[in-house]
Amino acid sequence: MQLWQEHVTITTKHGRMPAFAAAPADGEPVPGIIFYMDAPGFREELCNMARRIAKAGYFCVLPDMYYRLGTCRFDLPRRDDGMSGVIRAAMNSLTNALVTEDTAAILAWLDAQAMAKPGGVGCVGHCMSGKFITTVAARFPHRMKAAASMYGVGIVTDQADSPHLLLDKVKGELYYSFAEVDATVPDHVIPALKDALAKAGTNHILEQLPGTNHGFCFAERPAYAPEAAEHAWATLFDLWDRNLK
Repeated sequence: MQLWQEHVTITTKHGRMPAFAAAPADGEPVPGIIFYMDAPGFREELCNMARRIAKAGYFCVLPDMYYRLGTCRFDLPRRDDGMSGVIRAAMNSLTNALVTEDTAAILAWLDAQAMAKPGGVGCVGHCMSGKFITTVAARFPHRMKAAASMYGVGIVTDQADSPHLLLDKVKGELYYSFAEVDATVPDHVIPALKDALAKAGTNHILEQLPGTNHGFCFAERPAYAPEAAEHAWATLFDLWDRNLK
């Protein structure tokens, strides 16, 4: 499939947010997908994943969520303790409230794109963005029809803005894919999330894939697990297809 792809700028309440967008090149309107990045930030690996989403028949937009900090690009093969500290600081600069505001701007931008089908959209978030996809699914219940978290963190916390407290506001379907081994997800999180989903009556899929570690979908990471990654991709596309097409 031929793709239209472009680096774009989305105006938000806080400034100008760079993003990468891709869609089928035939120009037929297709459902919009917001791809929320993981903690190491905007990079070509994520753009390639956005292209895969576009090839499946979607208009995918991948925002640079660290835009408030300037231009942050990390050379991950050279990652050391110093770089990890900067990545953590960048990640911690984001809040559920800030990402909600940015999402409102992204939705408005999608609404202005001729190649994006009006109405319901989907989203996916890796790592730090598991909490964000949960939050925006609740904050935009009539737009977010299908939201997915890949080895997401911060979904269940003891803070007032913990995303799991919002599950009763979600109208769409959620997909949570967790790794079997993940030091960033404490043992109590998955049982607590299951309980919250059941109590809220939220339509969802939740699975913990055996033999996987945090980051198993990233082909350029040591944690990459091809079979589990392809299972997660297939489940993700099924989720979007039945809710958006």
